[in-house]
Amino acid sequence: MTKFDELGIKKSILDGIRDMNFLETFPIQAAAIPVLLSGQDVIGQAHTGTGKTAAFSIPILQNIVPKGGIQALILAPTRELAVQISGEIIKFAKYAGIRNTTIYGGQSINVQLKDLERGVEVVVATPGRLIDHLKRGSIELNDIKFVVLDEADTMLDMGFIDDIKFILDLVPEERVTSLFSATMPAEILRLAEKYMKNPQQIFIDSDDLSGEGIDQAFLVIRDREKMNFLIKFIKENRNGQTIVFCSTKDRTRLVAHELSKANFNIVSIQGDMSQFRRDKSMYLFKKGKADVLVATDVAARGIDVPEVALVINYDVPNQDLVYFHRIGRTARAGGKGRAITLVSYSSIGDFRAIAAQTKVKMTDLNKVLGIEIKIPDSLKREV
Repeated sequence: MTKFDELGIKKSILDGIRDMNFLETFPIQAAAIPVLLSGQDVIGQAHTGTGKTAAFSIPILQNIVPKGGIQALILAPTRELAVQISGEIIKFAKYAGIRNTTIYGGQSINVQLKDLERGVEVVVATPGRLIDHLKRGSIELNDIKFVVLDEADTMLDMGFIDDIKFILDLVPEERVTSLFSATMPAEILRLAEKYMKNPQQIFIDSDDLSGEGIDQAFLVIRDREKMNFLIKFIKENRNGQTIVFCSTKDRTRLVAHELSKANFNIVSIQGDMSQFRRDKSMYLFKKGKADVLVATDVAARGIDVPEVALVINYDVPNQDLVYFHRIGRTARAGGKGRAITLVSYSSIGDFRAIAAQTKVKMTDLNKVLGIEIKIPDSLKREV
């Protein structure tokens, strides 16, 4: 393993890293940091929980100067992920004198304007709100030396591709650009070809969707039986916090209501909530003041809570990548965790496709608990 103090990083930044009890790098960090420090562009493919934020933020902090204006721009698809990135940078920059701000929709623009007036060197932003500031003239990109596109595939899925192109067209050509994405659709590769210069490709476990380090299990039951088992599994989780993922906003509200009735200390995040309520829910969960978070997939990319011991898929996602992003909320940064998927009879086909991508053995809780699956044998074998 490579140690951070072997990479030629400034002492002021190393001191911040040590305060976080980081000594040895993760693979994406060991591979990307030297390349970015040398001034070369990077395309990084790595799954969630692999240490990407440090991989791109440490080279930025190394190469920008305090009170030199906005020199680094980091784009993220969701406000939750943007806030998470900013929080990490604050820790890394603790002794470096570098300031950052988070720019996202749903928060008062006046709060952001005050931050900008005080002066910052790093801006972490969602594309839409950044464009609002660009049009107001409250942010200028003339001095940008570093650009990061994080979770680029999600930004593509959310329809931000034209916004990203608009923003990149305003940034100086002489810059270091890094793009990080869990998957590499053709549109992302075309974007890289147009806006990046001979990028070094760093693919860390790009084909590994095993969920290694996560004890994965499933239970096939009728939909109406899910709540009883959800309550049972949460009660049995004594090792940390639990995240419950639902497929729709309505399901999220229903599950949150039922868990609250069952006297669990819960918070929830879903699309119809105000930004204030979403921020409050994440704050309470991250501070350990809530034991259970119920969320839709929109929130999945922006959740980074080390104490999460259990992820429960109340609904089976319809894409295998969504499944791996969900369960990646546990076993963060090399830790251990557990994921349980509640499979209704109608979702067996979707779950079968996910199970085919999972290279570790999944525990069949029907066998463990002695619960018979009352569906045709052919479907049972397929699970």
